[in-house]
Amino acid sequence: MASSGDKSKSNPNEQKEKKRKESILDLSKYLEKTIRVKFAGGREASGILKGYDPLLNLVLDNTIEYLRDPDDPYKLTEDTRALGLVVCRGTSVVLICPMDGMESIQNPFISQD
Repeated sequence: MASSGDKSKSNPNEQKEKKRKESILDLSKYLEKTIRVKFAGGREASGILKGYDPLLNLVLDNTIEYLRDPDDPYKLTEDTRALGLVVCRGTSVVLICPMDGMESIQNPFISQD
């Protein structure tokens, strides 16, 4: 039988859940819109964002990969390859940008006087 002192201790799993923070990116506004994704290692792809999670794992549909130059792996060529439905691992995502243009925001690191 557990003593009443054991009840005051919190479960380590509960502490881990409390420490989780929300993702700093709000990708919900890009759902069902075409985005372009750059990956670690130089690969690039674009597709319709169907879903994502807090770890930045992405689900893209109608995905097109932009092929790289065999001589220079960081230079893209005009060639593309259709991939279809793709799950992108969040740890390899370097950059996400909308294909329909960019939105200008104020710099959050400059104090507004």
